[in-house]
Amino acid sequence: MIDKIFGLHGQNALITGGATGLGFAMAKCLSQAGAKVIIVGIEGEETLAAACKELGNDAVYYQFNITDTDSVPGLVEKIIKENGQIEILVNNAGNHCKKPIEEMTVTDFTNVLDVHVVASFALTKALIPHMKEHNKGSVIFISSMTGFLGQPYVMGYSASKSAVLGMVRTLATEVSAHGIRINAIAPGWIETPMLHKALDGDDERKNKILGRTPMKKFGKPEDIGWAAVYLCSDAASFVNGTHIIVDGGALVGF
Repeated sequence: MIDKIFGLHGQNALITGGATGLGFAMAKCLSQAGAKVIIVGIEGEETLAAACKELGNDAVYYQFNITDTDSVPGLVEKIIKENGQIEILVNNAGNHCKKPIEEMTVTDFTNVLDVHVVASFALTKALIPHMKEHNKGSVIFISSMTGFLGQPYVMGYSASKSAVLGMVRTLATEVSAHGIRINAIAPGWIETPMLHKALDGDDERKNKILGRTPMKKFGKPEDIGWAAVYLCSDAASFVNGTHIIVDGGALVGF
């Protein structure tokens, strides 16, 4: 009974940025729950192939830059033709820019929004009509603590992750009557290469984060992966238009 409620057997899950970091952790957990994982990423063929080999369960990859939004509809058609209907979409691909506002150029700022906001919008837009045809779908966006808390030097990242939450609320009101649920996961500070890029050499920020986290540690990638499994499963069939914060209590910490 538990496996039926939380299991994802027979479903296809498309994950952007699924070969590394939190994307791979989610891909791994979704695969273990029974889904066939389809990775879309800009990494080299060797990295993408190695990720799929580790995932097993017939995982496949498509090397693609999701900021090429004009080509996204064609990619979606190709993926569906070759793999069948996509029931799950995880908009995970991301980038980062850590600079004070005086040094952050408009290009730096828009480059972050192009990945987190514009590209995820384009991919979701391309998939929604297919999900509507089958009256079934679960779309997950990845937000961040910067969508709730002010942090210096990450203006583009904070703006994009705040925008994600607005996209979730709006899209849920548009498509949920068609059997499509839209939610977000807001990871706290999780041990990934992106975290180290943001914190390495900045002990003051690192200690501040741990100081406000009641559990006094960083999370593990699989903490986000299992949250994704829950949101995509029948166990979350009435969870829609909201976000799950996975942060060890950091948002409420003092």
